Amino acid sequence: MEKPSHTISVDLTPNESWWGGAVSDAVQMPYTNSSNFERSLVGNTEGNQAQPLLISNLGRYVHSEHPFEFSVKNGRLELTGAEDLTLCTAGATLRDAYLAAQAKHFPPSGLLPDACLFKQAQFNTWIELTYNHNQKDIEAYAQAIVSHGYTPGLLMIDDTWQEAYGVWRFHPGRFPDPRGMIERLHVLGFKVMLWLVPYVSPDSVPYRELERSGGLILEEVGPTSAPPKRPKPALFRWWNGVSAALDLTHPKAHEWLSAELKRLQGEYGIDGFKFDAGDAAAIAHHAVTGGLKFFQPSDGNDQSERFAKFGAAYPLNEYRSCWKAAGLPLAQRLKDKDHTWEALRTLIPSGLTQGLLGYPFTCPDMIGGGEYRSFEAASQIDGELVVRSAQASALFPMMQFSVAPWRVLSEEHQAYCLEAAKLHAELGDEIMELAQLSARTGEPILRHLEYVFPHQGFAAISDQFLLGENILVAPVLTSGARQRDVVFPPGKWRNAKGEIFEGPGTQRVEAPLGTLPWFRKI
Repeated sequence: MEKPSHTISVDLTPNESWWGGAVSDAVQMPYTNSSNFERSLVGNTEGNQAQPLLISNLGRYVHSEHPFEFSVKNGRLELTGAEDLTLCTAGATLRDAYLAAQAKHFPPSGLLPDACLFKQAQFNTWIELTYNHNQKDIEAYAQAIVSHGYTPGLLMIDDTWQEAYGVWRFHPGRFPDPRGMIERLHVLGFKVMLWLVPYVSPDSVPYRELERSGGLILEEVGPTSAPPKRPKPALFRWWNGVSAALDLTHPKAHEWLSAELKRLQGEYGIDGFKFDAGDAAAIAHHAVTGGLKFFQPSDGNDQSERFAKFGAAYPLNEYRSCWKAAGLPLAQRLKDKDHTWEALRTLIPSGLTQGLLGYPFTCPDMIGGGEYRSFEAASQIDGELVVRSAQASALFPMMQFSVAPWRVLSEEHQAYCLEAAKLHAELGDEIMELAQLSARTGEPILRHLEYVFPHQGFAAISDQFLLGENILVAPVLTSGARQRDVVFPPGKWRNAKGEIFEGPGTQRVEAPLGTLPWFRKI
């Protein structure tokens, strides 16, 4: 949507660091007076959460209700956006800036996602089944989870359970008894989520029904074109095909999707939904909803925001891409990562940035990576990487398995993954307390050292984090490493063996393959 624009220019001091914009840019953060970076948030949030917010460790922040463009170069932060783009000073620390922006622009709802997302490791069928989801293999996967000692909690059934996009019924050929399957999964101890997207296959019955009712985004018609008698739904190329898109400004789209989800819950006993896609970039920047008969003007950012707000009504949810959804009770997974050490090293900076943008209920990507092509050849699977990925995820607010450790790993490596899952469950009540606190206060669960210990030289640290304020986590993120340097903030910190480390200072700690270095403040 076109808005009047103006610019802001901010001189960066040598000791100032900034975070914000798009989570996918987290490895470039913090932005400092030596950075050379630019980003447009207009329809371009790169597959993860984003927020029209930048915050500084000197207590400054920039906010708008609309997407803006910014660059950092030559010691200056330059921004261009709508008239409400504002630079504020709210204190002297990163925490001051975040809390002031949060209180004014995205206050916490007081609600949080379903507890089962936090208290045990989650499981998703994607890597094991990809585009071949079927009842037999899903039931076998669920049984194997339990048989190998993992605590059943949440099971997500991913893409291709359905007949087509928008035809949200179990495929009758691959699922002869879907309700019976869900009942058996419940007996095993799982809650069950289904994957869905805001797209509709253009040769389906729902497409024809929504075309008649007005629930789809229509083709934009140029000013020189002869007005069509009946504008057609636009077709958008997204990462999984070419489809029509729900017009989420239109009540008919909401009514239809709400009715479909209610039917899935009643007919099959489904507990919740993985709301995938919704990427702002998938909706062409020039598109407007409804063409000549639009219900409301809209663009990709607006549609993404509305999709997130729609899902907030379902406590058992997951999102991967969101725009301006801070403060909502939504589980936010990081986007699919390759099965590489480089991708593993993006988890912590990305999770920290999620928290600083108002998305506290964060989940790293699937353990070992969620990019399925990385797992097509068994010879490509790095057992050590899967183990370190499980450890890095273990003390995030949520952790999620997809590739089956018992299938692809040695017995030793599988045991280490199970230990990581058990550690997460052991701290489940404590994680839940932090989630409940976050729902009330809006503060991150996963916290940057600079957020808790300001102005002590911690702004550039992005390979360790705090869970709340009292647990320091420093995963091993390098192939072959059996030690790592840990930066300890002020205080005394005790590890799982009872050893005590005193900060502030940096110390090298032992980290054999079966060990996640984590420390509790005494």
